[in-house]
Amino acid sequence: MKLLFVGDVVGKSGCDFLKDKISAIKKEYGIDFLVVNGENSAQGNGITRKSLEMLISAGADVVTTGNHCFKRRESVDIFDEFDYLTRPVNYPEGVCGHGVCELDMGAYKIAVVNLQGVVYMDSLDNPFEAMDKVLSELDTENIFVDFHAEATAEKKAMGHYLAGRVTALLGTHTHVQTSDEIILSGHTAYITDVGMTGPELSVLGVDIEPAVNKQRFHYPVQFKESESPCFLNGVVIDFDEKLGKANKIERIIVR
Repeated sequence: MKLLFVGDVVGKSGCDFLKDKISAIKKEYGIDFLVVNGENSAQGNGITRKSLEMLISAGADVVTTGNHCFKRRESVDIFDEFDYLTRPVNYPEGVCGHGVCELDMGAYKIAVVNLQGVVYMDSLDNPFEAMDKVLSELDTENIFVDFHAEATAEKKAMGHYLAGRVTALLGTHTHVQTSDEIILSGHTAYITDVGMTGPELSVLGVDIEPAVNKQRFHYPVQFKESESPCFLNGVVIDFDEKLGKANKIERIIVR
């Protein structure tokens, strides 16, 4: 089986580009499942009902998020409403929504786990302990983890910690695709960051000038989505659904 994971979709232009390109990508790579990180899919970041609907209409089977999951007021409602929308599983108990989505395909199941790092990020529950708890409760070997984290060392450590225990550990958040894809322990597909889907000539999807001024002068600026042409970053995981073992991980960039 093949699963396509698409990195952080940015704004309406990113959503539109995904919808425009995804059919051809699925056909070219023979994709069976599509997982999309949508935490920046709304205009101005975060996720809204409208941007979620755009991702689902594009063909996403599961939509993951990250540190901007509750950026919008309406997010509280949609996380409780839709099973296919996840927020990081290591939020404290009692927070709305859920961090794991299980898809029952009849002969087998697929679990998508949303996890967030804590180095240079919000102080959530320990992600290593959170994963141990999740793995003790899942009844499928096909486990794909979106690890939304800033520090590359934390992502690398988590990859090795989960090697042989999950099908794939896929890093998100930095919006820059890394070239370190690998199969760990002959079982687990790993990449430090999948990258982003949205305006390419930008600073992580937003206009260049205000992003530069923010860092150059340290004064408040208003970010807006770049109007430059988009690209799509993702990875294709070829896996054995009977064993939950990844056979191959391939990076893709579509312009």
